[in-house]
Amino acid sequence: MGKLIVLEGLDGSGKATQAQRLTETLLKQGFQVKKVSFPNYQSEFAVPIKEYLAGALGTDANAINPYAASILYTIDRFASFRQEWQEFYQQGGIIIADRYTTSNAVHQCSKLPQEQWQSFVDWLFELEYQKVGIPEPDLVLYLAVDVEVSQNLLTKRYHGQENKKDIHEKNKDYLSVSQQAAEWCANTLSWKTIQCTHNKTMCSIEDIADEIYKQADVVLTKEE
Repeated sequence: MGKLIVLEGLDGSGKATQAQRLTETLLKQGFQVKKVSFPNYQSEFAVPIKEYLAGALGTDANAINPYAASILYTIDRFASFRQEWQEFYQQGGIIIADRYTTSNAVHQCSKLPQEQWQSFVDWLFELEYQKVGIPEPDLVLYLAVDVEVSQNLLTKRYHGQENKKDIHEKNKDYLSVSQQAAEWCANTLSWKTIQCTHNKTMCSIEDIADEIYKQADVVLTKEE
């Protein structure tokens, strides 16, 4: 089998940028690498997710059952694995994932009381890694960004057009609890935290990339 490295974080934390940089760095070093991202909006299997995020199942993210919402994403990940990267991974390739099952741990835990978070992630990971059978990550890197900073970055992404944000991105209270859930996940599930802000300002892309590479290198050079 290959290796699966996941970049996780709130919306606007720079996951896509850093996943691309890490992929390019490892390719230059001669590794066999493929980058994937979730949801996979190029796939028809992600259509229910688009509808969910657009508010077709309800405009309040907290009103959507976290178990039901998670299954929409599970189908998308399973389809991506089967159609795009299963063979590559099983032949020893390295997968760099911008989001993964870990995103459901963050964004769906936030809909539940904290005393239920552990039972939820136990259910989620058993569903996807054991019953559905997609790979479990070798490394999860949590890109820690203050909610205020991530909101500013999202505003820039959408050029100030707040109506373009999905039902998660629009809800600051929801994102604040998601940040708490992400920090809990990182501490409880042994994710590696990459601090991406300092004094309410984003660190440089280069500095963040360096820290990500250091963590990835440990996993990729570890003897089995």
